Amino acid sequence: MAEAFSDFFYSAPDGLKLHARVYGEQHGEVLPVVCLPGLTRNARDFHELALCLSTSAETKRKVVAVDYRGRGQSAYDPNVANYNVGIEAGDILAGLDALGISEAAFIGTSRGGLIIHVLGMMKPSVLKAIVLNDVGPALEMAGLAHIKSYLERAPRPESLDEAVEAQKSAHGADFPALGDTDWRRMVAAIYRTENGKLTPDFDPKLVDTLAGVDLSKPLPTLWPQFDALTSIPMLAIRGANSRLLSGETLNEMARHHPTLQTVTVPGQGHAPFLETGDLPQLIANFIDRSERQS
Repeated sequence: MAEAFSDFFYSAPDGLKLHARVYGEQHGEVLPVVCLPGLTRNARDFHELALCLSTSAETKRKVVAVDYRGRGQSAYDPNVANYNVGIEAGDILAGLDALGISEAAFIGTSRGGLIIHVLGMMKPSVLKAIVLNDVGPALEMAGLAHIKSYLERAPRPESLDEAVEAQKSAHGADFPALGDTDWRRMVAAIYRTENGKLTPDFDPKLVDTLAGVDLSKPLPTLWPQFDALTSIPMLAIRGANSRLLSGETLNEMARHHPTLQTVTVPGQGHAPFLETGDLPQLIANFIDRSERQS
């Protein structure tokens, strides 16, 4: 359904060429939605959800799904140090400025949620509603260790079928709720074909950014940044089997944020597939309510 979106290219503050998908461009009269993916993921992760929000939801919206630098159709950065949430947050603001978007509802999966915390420091006025997908101000070391281990030993499948089996082998225990169609959709989003072979659709140097993480020490938290977001409508989604966002942290988030809505997704881990089950409708309803309250 390629006709459902257009490709938008723009320049980062340092001149790097970046890419986003724009769905539902004709729905500019209502609050748009900006989708921010995980560490090595890209705009394709949000395709099904973006279709729902832009074409079939009760309130149809413009949806912007971004490729961070070094992912998807965005250019790779020769300086690996620039793969950090501060630079990437600045890139997001540059893209929104190029699109003429001054405020939006934001959906952040994993790293995307961390970037939302940074945006709250850089330009809080742009955030009118927030959906955090399996991420919060405190992350579990076990979850980061799992991500680091997987990326350092990422499989190199020869076919789509092999890729599906590799993903099931790596993540299937955390995602018993997913069916074969879900896994195939995931594989289509994270791999590209290059010289007739499948390859992960991100700069391999991204893995280097995790090399300096000391897994023997507690991760720094973002509670002050989270507290700065507590006046903004927020929906926090957690996979019941998540290793990155604990149930205790989710409960603590609710204690800090007076109107926080929470959803725990059974049979999924880090991070829940937002196009599955009733999540698209829940997200659409949440954004509708948030816009009415603003």
